[in-house]
Amino acid sequence: MSKRYPIVSDDYITAICKARKKLRGVIYAKKLAPLMLRLVWNSATTFDVITRTGGPFGTMRLEAEQNHDANTGLTDVVQCLEVIKRQFPVISYADLYQLAGVVAVEITGGPEIPFHPGREDKPEPPPEGRLPACTKGADHLREVFGRMGFSDKDIVALSGGHTLGQCYVYHSGYHGSWTGTPDIFDKSYFEELLIRHFFARDKDATYIGIGPRGNRLLLQSDKALVTDPALCAFVIKYSQDEDAFFGDYAEAHLKFSELGFADDA
Repeated sequence: MSKRYPIVSDDYITAICKARKKLRGVIYAKKLAPLMLRLVWNSATTFDVITRTGGPFGTMRLEAEQNHDANTGLTDVVQCLEVIKRQFPVISYADLYQLAGVVAVEITGGPEIPFHPGREDKPEPPPEGRLPACTKGADHLREVFGRMGFSDKDIVALSGGHTLGQCYVYHSGYHGSWTGTPDIFDKSYFEELLIRHFFARDKDATYIGIGPRGNRLLLQSDKALVTDPALCAFVIKYSQDEDAFFGDYAEAHLKFSELGFADDA
């Protein structure tokens, strides 16, 4: 089933193209790709398919949403995007944020993700508490992602975004990265997830093993991907086939970036 997207002006398309170039330079120079991806991920995955509230509609610009516990540490990156927004005022925050996520994945070696402009900014933030908790397991992941209409494949593919970035104690209470190359988008998250799960001596540890760039994370939400047989099947697949991961990730990323946005044609 195809999507019917809003019609935007030629001037708007031109502004999007120019903003994309600016975003590439800023995200690369300031090494912001992981934070950009986290920002758009946290924004989009607040969507509720039943109430049609939340979603990728620029509400992260609002202080109320930045103050949500799950969004600790994102204020600086929001302010960075505000600088670009002032250069291209015609672009909605919603489009700018989601465009930044697409660019963040692409410049770190990840797949190309289609981008369709035309989102309108919503005036109110979603309720707090809609994001998945890293302390819970597979049932919780399915409950949260199911609220947005996602499948097991989508859950695992999107979790692969953890190949970028790391956690800091003062933001989340945890410290470390999921891979040894947290600035490269590849399949290493799945490779290390399998290694750390199946070869760990302490199955209950929050993080297992020390790498050249510090602690490696293995949170309960990560463990759920390998302890649940249906989810683990995708982990194994992606650990062996990066093209398959990239294809499924691009599809899932496009889906979450357009939650509540375009009508079915």
